[in-house]
Amino acid sequence: MAAAVSLFRQYLAQRLLASAVTLLGVSVIVFLMVRVLPGDPAQVLAGLLATEEDVARLRVDLGLDQPLHIQYGVFLARLAHGNLGRSARTSQPVLEELKPRLRATLTLAVVSAVLASFAGVAAGAFAATRPYSRFDYLLSLVTLFGVSMPTYWLGLMLIIAFAVHLNWLPAAGSEGTASLILPTLTLAAFSVALIARMTRASMLEVLGQEYVRTARAKGLGETLVVARHALRNALVPILTVIGLQFGTLLGGAVLTESVFGWPGMGLLLIESIFSRDYAMVQGIVLVFSSLFILTNLAVDLLYVAIDPRIRYA
Repeated sequence: MAAAVSLFRQYLAQRLLASAVTLLGVSVIVFLMVRVLPGDPAQVLAGLLATEEDVARLRVDLGLDQPLHIQYGVFLARLAHGNLGRSARTSQPVLEELKPRLRATLTLAVVSAVLASFAGVAAGAFAATRPYSRFDYLLSLVTLFGVSMPTYWLGLMLIIAFAVHLNWLPAAGSEGTASLILPTLTLAAFSVALIARMTRASMLEVLGQEYVRTARAKGLGETLVVARHALRNALVPILTVIGLQFGTLLGGAVLTESVFGWPGMGLLLIESIFSRDYAMVQGIVLVFSSLFILTNLAVDLLYVAIDPRIRYA
């Protein structure tokens, strides 16, 4: 037991170190990306009516006249204290502006991820237990459609159908639970299709193993065999897809929030890019990247919980 705990701690330390290095690399990319964008941040912050002297003074105050390595050092020091700068549009701290937007985006992404995971795993497992049946062929057709269609197109079609013609659901905004339905379905469609296809493929491979045939020979019910023996052993590749899809859902929120007017970070990112709010763009990209890295870390730890052999590997 002590050896297993020690191995788990070593594994956790390695994953935390890898995540920290990845996040540091992301910070370098984000820092340089903002610097090569067209336009002068000092001019944006100073305003159109500012004189050249005002812009030059602000550039010095912001440290933009310093070499890049010094600017990056200051950026890291502020980042370590949770300071992402101030928005050029509102003059408010970026972190304070992001808090309500982050909650809205996480609500949309988490609900979509849960819906996609349950629906995708259930559909894929059901199809795997009935290979080459009508349901299996139907699932293949539906998942092909789900993987192929653009998010913005699906969102517009759902708005036309359920908000314009049927008037069942609101077309935009975030007023109540009903406003969450259409963007959630739009965002989850691609992930449901991908998770269902991966679940079916992984389950078909596991259902042919000897231990599954042994469980059936012992007289266990088919539901118990599928749930306890087959699905659990097929979960590692499925979890990989689910983890990656959560990051995709965060990225897809940019388009979905724009289509539905959802007040999250995706919509704020579009607005900030057009207004050249560099501090806000930088903060949003860092938050998105951090969430994706944390999701991958959580998936790695789930691997160990599901299959202890990974810990020893």
